[in-house]
Amino acid sequence: MVQRVPFIVAELGADADPFMLHLYAALAEKERRLISERTKAALASRKTTGIKLGNPTNTVEAAAKGRKISIREADRFAQTVLPIIESIQQSGITSLRGLAFALNNRDVRTARNGQWQVSNVRNILARQSAAQL
Repeated sequence: MVQRVPFIVAELGADADPFMLHLYAALAEKERRLISERTKAALASRKTTGIKLGNPTNTVEAAAKGRKISIREADRFAQTVLPIIESIQQSGITSLRGLAFALNNRDVRTARNGQWQVSNVRNILARQSAAQL
């Protein structure tokens, strides 16, 4: 026997029936397709006028600049969070998992505004070790 589970959409309320949801999904799919078609048409139009899209002349330089900025931002973030990690370590929590758990409990967010994982803590500590060399 198949058991049905009620599906409630918060924005539509409990009265939204499957037919209504089907209509919303169909409209969303149509809008996605229209956006795709408009974007492709605009890009094709730009190409026919001879305009080159992107900047293929300095991709190596642009990538190097991007990496440099990413490293600088990661270093800056590490400097702001390392004192918190050191404080947690002084309280006796030294494992990567324990540090991640403690950071999450303190509502400290990662650089990308996410939850801490073991790999995030390891990367921050590795960055600190590399800076000390």
